[in-house]
Amino acid sequence: MAVVTGRSGGHEVCSSPADVFEMKPAPVQGQTSGTSTQTIAGQRFVARQPIFDAAQHVLGYELLFRHGFENCFQADPEFAARTTLDSSLLFGLNVLCDGRRAFVNCTRDVLINDLITLLPPDQAVVEVLETVPPDERVIAACRRLKKSGYLIALDDFAPHDPRETLCDFADIIKIDVRATTAEERAVMITTYLPLRCKMLAEKVETTEEFRESQNLGFVYFQGFFFRHPELMMTRDVTSTRVHYLRLLEVVSRPTLDLLDLEKIVKQDASVCYRLLRYLNSPLFGLAREIRSVRHAMAILGEAELRRWIRMVVTLGAAEQKCSELILTALGRARFCELMSKRLRSESDLFLLGLLSVMDAILEIPMEALLEQIPVDQDTGATLSGKQSRLRPLYQLMLAQESGEWDEASVLAKQLHLTDEDVAADWWQAMQWAQQVSGV
Repeated sequence: MAVVTGRSGGHEVCSSPADVFEMKPAPVQGQTSGTSTQTIAGQRFVARQPIFDAAQHVLGYELLFRHGFENCFQADPEFAARTTLDSSLLFGLNVLCDGRRAFVNCTRDVLINDLITLLPPDQAVVEVLETVPPDERVIAACRRLKKSGYLIALDDFAPHDPRETLCDFADIIKIDVRATTAEERAVMITTYLPLRCKMLAEKVETTEEFRESQNLGFVYFQGFFFRHPELMMTRDVTSTRVHYLRLLEVVSRPTLDLLDLEKIVKQDASVCYRLLRYLNSPLFGLAREIRSVRHAMAILGEAELRRWIRMVVTLGAAEQKCSELILTALGRARFCELMSKRLRSESDLFLLGLLSVMDAILEIPMEALLEQIPVDQDTGATLSGKQSRLRPLYQLMLAQESGEWDEASVLAKQLHLTDEDVAADWWQAMQWAQQVSGV
């Protein structure tokens, strides 16, 4: 649904909601909140509405954009579609949909630019909005998606719908029971069932509407009748407009300089995070886990790398100045990277420094973060607070950051480093972080 307000614009309330990964329930309407109708800077809001079969088992969830604590949608459909897609990429469909299918609203631009292909075909359902014209480019996009294994749903389908030519590609046709008559629904079911389309009744709000829809031949159901709305809130990861432009410029050159691109990718915490999450998603099904930026870029390949960077730029919703947390993440990451040359470490120490702050940026436990980003054993143990080969370096980083010079000196000696070398690398790292972040 492109625009959702009121009772039918919510999503499932879990009977026993768990604190999973970065999502947490936002205050519901009626509770005290000084910002109940305002967008909160640095926060990402996502709603999900369950889709059931006739036995009331959850098939999947339609992911819905929300701009704040108020559980309704008042934004441009194009912005909403891209932001929801970006949230799906950043946080993972397993978290957003509990391992079930995600129905993702798609505008014309999202379709023709293949943005939905950032999500794996065995988890994402392409939901073509009622505002999408069935022109040649849209038809070509649907053909590509079907060939790639995606399910396609037509949202808010109506009698004499202009998207009728897309029914050849549709797996699911969604019909609003409150915007159509029973006779109209019966005719559409008779017309489109022979095409092997499964019919979904949406905005079902009463027992009578549910039973009537079942009797007509609907097999999937969605609406307020099943569950009450719930709003989920996440911590956003921001990037700067200048950095996005630099990325676009690099990937648009005739010859792609991978070393230069690696350097620029490492300058943005959110891009690093997205790249590693993307390649370790079910979409790629790689036998080996990707643990470093350089390894990720080598696996991705030049053509796919250009495509991925452009998509990340397109989907970037937060274009604010770098926060103190991200400045800290960049400084720590660069310091650890400089230390890796002195220690001759095989671990990706840039990633160690970066992830040391990512739990605070995303407002999630470190344990949940490490479940999403594969890291080597030493890095994982260090970030979990356990003893490891990298623990002294990690403690040195913290001591240097907090100005505990005696502690830093003791740790430097353990690592066979001089105080001067540590201080020089720390200063260089802080300078680098300020330069690349613009702070």
